[in-house]
Amino acid sequence: MTKQQQLDELKADILEKNICPELAAQATQLVMGDGNLDADIVFIGEAPGKKEDELGLPFMGASGKFLNEMLVQAGLQRSDVYITNVVKYRPPKNRDPSKAEKQAFLPYLLRQLEIINPKVVITLGRHSMEYFLPGAVIGDIHGQPHDIQIDGVDWKIIPLYHPAAALYNGSLRQTLIDDFVRIPKMIAT
Repeated sequence: MTKQQQLDELKADILEKNICPELAAQATQLVMGDGNLDADIVFIGEAPGKKEDELGLPFMGASGKFLNEMLVQAGLQRSDVYITNVVKYRPPKNRDPSKAEKQAFLPYLLRQLEIINPKVVITLGRHSMEYFLPGAVIGDIHGQPHDIQIDGVDWKIIPLYHPAAALYNGSLRQTLIDDFVRIPKMIAT
C-alpha cells in the first residue's frame, strides 16, 4: 500500500469514527496535511485557521506565507516538506484547541508521522510541542533538537515558535528566521 493510500485510510478512519464531532460540525472540512510524502521534515502546527478550513490545506493564511518565506531562506521549498496540524478541524473563531481535542487527534498524528517517516519533526508553537516535550517552555528550547521515543519509535523533535507568534510579536521574527536557517544543518546531524 502506498503512503497516499495509507493517509487516505487514516483520513477515512477519522471521519468514520467521528473524531471531535463538535469541531467537525462547525468546520468546512477535515484538513489532514499537505506536501511531500517522502519528506525528511514534517512541520506540525496546532489546528487549521479560517483560510485552511476553506481550502483544505494547512498553513495557507498569513502564517503560511511567512512559513513559505522562511523555508526559502533555509534553502527549502514547501514541496520538499510535509505540513500538518495536531488538530485536523478548525476550532470555532480560531480559538486554541482544547486538551481533549488534541488528545483525540494525537493517535492519528502519530500514525501520520509513522506513514511519512521523516528524519525530523518540527513543532510550530507550544500546542504541538507539548505532546512531544511535555513541560518544556518554548522560549527556553526553541531551535534545539531533542531525541525522544514514543511508543517505541525514535523521533528527532525541533521545537520552533509558531509563525503567527512572529506576526504578532515582531521581536520573535528574527529568532524564528534564525532557527529556520539552521534546520538543514540540524537534519544532517
